[in-house]
Amino acid sequence: MKMLLRGLATALLLIIGLATAGWLLLQRPDIPYATLEAKYGYADSRYMDLPGGVRAHYRDVGPRDAPVIVLVHGFAASTHAWNGWVKALSGEYRVIVLDLPGHGLTRTGETYVVQPDSFETVVDQLTRGLGLTRFTLGGNSMGGEVAWAYAVDHPGRVSRLILVDAAGWPTKGRGGATIFKFLGNPVGRRVLREIEIRPLMTQALKAAYVDPKLVTPALIDRYVDLARAPGHRTVLLGQRPRRAATARDLSTIHVPTLIMFGQDDRLIPPADGEKFHKAIPGATLILYPGVGHVPMEQIPDRSAADLKAWLAAHPEK
Repeated sequence: MKMLLRGLATALLLIIGLATAGWLLLQRPDIPYATLEAKYGYADSRYMDLPGGVRAHYRDVGPRDAPVIVLVHGFAASTHAWNGWVKALSGEYRVIVLDLPGHGLTRTGETYVVQPDSFETVVDQLTRGLGLTRFTLGGNSMGGEVAWAYAVDHPGRVSRLILVDAAGWPTKGRGGATIFKFLGNPVGRRVLREIEIRPLMTQALKAAYVDPKLVTPALIDRYVDLARAPGHRTVLLGQRPRRAATARDLSTIHVPTLIMFGQDDRLIPPADGEKFHKAIPGATLILYPGVGHVPMEQIPDRSAADLKAWLAAHPEK
């Protein structure tokens, strides 16, 4: 019996040792901002110091006297999500894309804590810092939630609204990727903070992009690398209070609104696009068969052409 117990104890210690070693091997350190900026920054990257220790990264391209379009990316994404639209729009419009706190190349201080309206606040501070008084605002996924919430809270500053597979309607959980199951509980978020997230990120990106050819090693590298920027994992894996969409709030939006939704979106139900369409007075809805969560990346030319046609039909007043 003693020999059996000793054997079990030895085996248990071996298992614990191997598990610990494996855990340590999976851990990944932060990547310095200088390294990330050299790899993922643009020749026209700009930075603005905002209250609360935020150093916001953004791009501001196109004619200075043209109508302004501000675009906000989704969860774990960055300004890069809008590259196709920036190229298509910046000849006729002044296009501003920004990285939210905890995303892309935007830095936050060690004491930064995400509040329910933190991302809205950054959009407000940056646009005011650029001297903008009124502009078209668009967003994808979580960025869509930021966009419609900003339009509700700052009606005098938004001239037109663009919602691309926007988040906001209450849901029991996001489907299509294991990573969102981890994000749904404190233990899972703690695990994600420490381990190599490449396999889970790859699965999530395949669910979002639908077309596997678009999920290249370079795309995966960018998402994984930027998630390892100093302080980013704290924001990404924190439990950010969400702004729930209600028909009552959305009914207060009285500016031209374009809703774009991929009919094969595996992360947010396409039916949510119908809900936005029904709730926002006079909104236009475009559904894309065979397209997933990020139409501006999966079909950049087609979606940008649809957007330009809609903008022309709904000029700023």
